[in-house]
Amino acid sequence: MYAPSQLEVRRFFCATYRKLRDRQPLSPMEAIAADWIDQHPEYHAELADEEAALAAVYSVEEGRTNPFLHLSMHLTITEQQSIDQPHGIRQAVELLAARRNSLHEAHHAAMDCLGEMVWASQRSGLPPDGHAYLDCVRKKATQ
Repeated sequence: MYAPSQLEVRRFFCATYRKLRDRQPLSPMEAIAADWIDQHPEYHAELADEEAALAAVYSVEEGRTNPFLHLSMHLTITEQQSIDQPHGIRQAVELLAARRNSLHEAHHAAMDCLGEMVWASQRSGLPPDGHAYLDCVRKKATQ
């Protein structure tokens, strides 16, 4: 399993934004990331300054959203949907998107579930609970 470092993730998104802005060819993963970057213009200034992005600290106390975490979660959910892992996530996110009338809003709702799963795993020391994650997304799709 590939586990990029924080700096690698930040460099990836900054480079993708630069390529998008300069209309350069994108790899398949960059193309997916570019779609989400396009939908988040509030992050463009941070993505444009790679040096500052590499040094930035995003703390909950400051109330700053971490654009790299946010965009990474969009990529994660997109990949999960494409391979339907955990099994059923594709349908759950599609139902959620239909319910919210927006794939983007569905992703934001699913991110709450994804973040909760990761937090619970880190707190307990147990592997991530894909079933609990899927149940959470399904619940949001039926509310």
